[in-house]
Amino acid sequence: AYPPGGQSEGLPVVIALHMLRRDHADLFGPRMALDRFLAEAVAAGVPPFAIAAPDGGNSYWHLRPGGVDAGAMVTDEFLPLLRSFGLDTRRIGLLGWSMGGYGALRLGGVLGPERVVAVSVAAPAIWTDPEDASTSGFASTEEYREYEVFGREKQLRDIPVRIDCGRGDPFYHSVKTYAEGLARSSEPGGAEKVSRFQLGGHNPDFWRKVIADQLAFVGKYLP
Repeated sequence: AYPPGGQSEGLPVVIALHMLRRDHADLFGPRMALDRFLAEAVAAGVPPFAIAAPDGGNSYWHLRPGGVDAGAMVTDEFLPLLRSFGLDTRRIGLLGWSMGGYGALRLGGVLGPERVVAVSVAAPAIWTDPEDASTSGFASTEEYREYEVFGREKQLRDIPVRIDCGRGDPFYHSVKTYAEGLARSSEPGGAEKVSRFQLGGHNPDFWRKVIADQLAFVGKYLP
């Protein structure tokens, strides 16, 4: 998705990671309408940028036992493809919802502040206990320990991060615990950390309510 006005060459880009059992069409279709929210954000004064969404299947954006690695696909294949389209991929923003929220937090830590300007996620699918983690994303405790975001908050110390979650979301308590640890790990002197918890569940109705804030947050940090 490009902002209105026809500019594409040299635009910064934000990578948007989708939810479990969804794909890029859900992000740009009526379910999430990212293209329309982007147009509204730019009209409201957010500096223009593009949004690009890869399809990661149900892989939870990390290496799975069968060899699929959608996270590496993003960093090693998707970003070079976007660069060939004329987009500026030297430093990117990351967005994500549910499974994609987890993926954005993990990839932000993997790439670091040299490559990521900001991360904004809603209802990231994260668990404090590996026994509770979805078997869709983690086949074993060992896999969970290898790719969990808890305990790695300092990787995001110098990256601005925004987290939104509904208080009726099943991930609420885990997300709140993570957000508190993220804020502590960034003090003193770390990049901005914002967490917002309001009425809402784990569904597109809530996620659409916060998209404008997500885009404004990432957009202010893009080059």
